Amino acid sequence: MTKGRLEAFSDGVLAIIITIMVLELKVPEGDSWASLKPIIPKVLAYVFSFIYVGIYWNNHHHLFQAAKKINGTILWANLHLLFWLSLMPIATEWIGTTHFAKNPVAAYGIGLFMCAIAYTIMENLIVRCEGENSKLKEAIHSRFKEYISIVFYISGIATSFFYPYIALCFYYIVALIWLIPDRRIEKLLKEE
Repeated sequence: MTKGRLEAFSDGVLAIIITIMVLELKVPEGDSWASLKPIIPKVLAYVFSFIYVGIYWNNHHHLFQAAKKINGTILWANLHLLFWLSLMPIATEWIGTTHFAKNPVAAYGIGLFMCAIAYTIMENLIVRCEGENSKLKEAIHSRFKEYISIVFYISGIATSFFYPYIALCFYYIVALIWLIPDRRIEKLLKEE
């Protein structure tokens, strides 16, 4: 399989994930601004999840632009990432419907944590596939963003059982860290 097919399949899955999330939003009952109040938690959950899916799409795109080779293991690693991302609509609906209750916020964080683990595994497998002289390996030698994200996810999950809104802040910080595409990879792409 070529990189292009993997990217096209991943793009399609991510587009479907976003579509499912937006279809969960229902039209408010009534025509006043006050009728929007009951759906605000769902809209906020959707916006937050949309940003996360967008971050994964963007970084996935950059990662595979930089990758020179893929193999069957990378295909499975990509499916592993897509599996965890495909659970995002369920977690989004749950946190929005329950107005960010502690167990749904914990489950949401676990999903985000598993996405981060899956992405890191895929990144490592791409580097291994390319070998010791991999330019990608050189570009991502510092894994600070990956590791700090995992620490924030674990902190958010632990905090969610007592202070779910603080847990959401941990998740939000990770999103801010990754909002700008991975500059390490962008630098590599400019050099080529």
